[in-house]
Amino acid sequence: MEQQSLNVLDLHYDQESIGYFEQSAKWAKFIAIVGFVFSGLFVILSFFIGSIFSSMPEMSAPGFGMLGGGAITAIYLVIALINFFPCLYLFRFATRLQEAVKANDGVKMNNALKNLKSFFKFIGVVLIVTLAFYAVAIIGGIIFVAAMGSQV
Repeated sequence: MEQQSLNVLDLHYDQESIGYFEQSAKWAKFIAIVGFVFSGLFVILSFFIGSIFSSMPEMSAPGFGMLGGGAITAIYLVIALINFFPCLYLFRFATRLQEAVKANDGVKMNNALKNLKSFFKFIGVVLIVTLAFYAVAIIGGIIFVAAMGSQV
């Protein structure tokens, strides 16, 4: 059996590395497809969750009353949209990587890696925004507790 090698950007990959690429691409594609399914479910759920929350008597309590059915629907649509883009980048990475390995094509490999970079960049930005939100929430909670403690 002849040893196959992939030559991309003057880097040489042996059969073991190519196998890792192929397995990574398959798993990335699987994860992306599952993510697309969940995005679709969030979109479908968004159209029902507003009316479900509005019909629950507990949701008419202070704090929840300001979130109407339309606002909850919008929140779920934003969650679906935020979930969609990393899945798209991951799916493109997997598809381009499979094509690059099959065709021994450096341009396709670059395109695959570009989508992988976009995936990690998107996840990183979402992580930074989430951490900032948590920091503000914790500081706000501390200020709220301190303000309530001084009123007692």
